Amino acid sequence: MILIADSGSTKTNWIAMGENGETLFKINTKGLNPAVLPKKTIYNRIVKSKELNDIRKKIDKIFFYGAGCGTQTAKNYLIEVFEDIFSNADTEIFEDTIAAVKSLRTTEPGIVCILGTGSNCSYFDGKETHQKVVSLGYIIMDDASGNQYGRQLLRDYYFHKMPKELADKFEKSYDLNPDIVKEHLYKKENPNTYLAKFGRFLAENKNNDYAQNVIKTGLRTFVENQILQFDESADIPIYFVGSIAHFLSEEVKEVLSEYNLKFGKIVRHPIISLAKYHSESI
Repeated sequence: MILIADSGSTKTNWIAMGENGETLFKINTKGLNPAVLPKKTIYNRIVKSKELNDIRKKIDKIFFYGAGCGTQTAKNYLIEVFEDIFSNADTEIFEDTIAAVKSLRTTEPGIVCILGTGSNCSYFDGKETHQKVVSLGYIIMDDASGNQYGRQLLRDYYFHKMPKELADKFEKSYDLNPDIVKEHLYKKENPNTYLAKFGRFLAENKNNDYAQNVIKTGLRTFVENQILQFDESADIPIYFVGSIAHFLSEEVKEVLSEYNLKFGKIVRHPIISLAKYHSESI
């Protein structure tokens, strides 16, 4: 039995496949980012799933694609957890950018971007994936991501830079008690996921002039810091994976046009394409 996972900081999508490539079940658990979670939390998030716990001894192979898996240290960190749970399985860990590339099902060169809870970017030459910048996570990087937009909204709200009509709506949508906000940011797990929840507010109100400015400023920063680092970006399609790219697709296209970059396509959920990719290899 094969287990495939596509994991962000917010959510992990799982598909279990039989020996003939047939899908046995699809489930979701919370995110399993090794950069922000202790091993005990990752372990508990997996075993609390009845479906995963029931088949833990039957899994022969695991293909795990995840945010925060860009270093060998992070990969080893996850493998240790998986060995405790799926004791009979051989596990391969890949960075989430590899999932993005495979989900596109293309052999043509392209720049592949992730815009979800976090953000990242890589160059696919048609055979291999290349990355120049190692992500340092949500505090320092993650331009145009859900958590970066959420951080910007909170800053603008508390610094009274958000238009009043939008600030009133923001107050009604979230608990903005400063003690609650600080508890989530500094004492609870997954502060990046917490911030990303506020980022949804932008997509829901993106026709507002203030929201448009925040969205496009973030996207321009992402283009300049991530996409334009690759000389090839001027000549090949730019692809996107993730919920932020999906909900802000028009803004993504408009900002790419500003830089004379070629839009490719957006894949919201890579897991289905990943399952097809691995089923063909069985």
